Amino acid sequence: MIYAKTETGQQSLKDRSLLSPRQRSAFILFDGKRSVSQVLGATAGLGVTSEELVQLVELGFLTPSQQSVDKAAAANAAAVVARQEDSDASNDRYKKAYPIAAQLTGALGLRGFRLNLAVEGAVDVDALLALLPKIREAVGADKCSELEQALKG
Repeated sequence: MIYAKTETGQQSLKDRSLLSPRQRSAFILFDGKRSVSQVLGATAGLGVTSEELVQLVELGFLTPSQQSVDKAAAANAAAVVARQEDSDASNDRYKKAYPIAAQLTGALGLRGFRLNLAVEGAVDVDALLALLPKIREAVGADKCSELEQALKG
C-alpha cells in the first residue's frame, strides 16, 4: 500500500511535535510513491516498526494514495479476467464488487493492511464472499451494504 502525507502530518513535521525521531524519519519517506514495505525496509536500521506507522495513520498524518488503490484494483481485475472462466454473471459481480472492496479496505490504512492484501488476492466472487464478514466487521454494516449488493447480485 502506498501512503501520502496529509496537511496535518505536514504541519506536525514543521512543528516538530507528536513525532518520535524514528517516526519522523519514516514519515519523511512517505511521498505517495513508496510503499509501506519500502519505507519499512529503508528505516529498518533505525528500528522503525509497523506499529509506529499504524500510529501515523491513526493520527491522520498519512492517508492511502488513491492511485495506489486504483492501480491495485486495475491490476488485479486484469489478472482475474485473464484467469477466470466462470459464468458471465459471476464475472460481472466480481468486477462490480472488487473495486468497492479494495476501496473500503484501502481506506482502513495500516489497520486494514492484511485485509487489503486478502482482497487484492481474491480472484473470484467466492473469495470476496469469504472476506465479506471481516470487511463488514472492519468498516461497519452501513459502508459494507454496497459491497454486499454487488456480491450477491
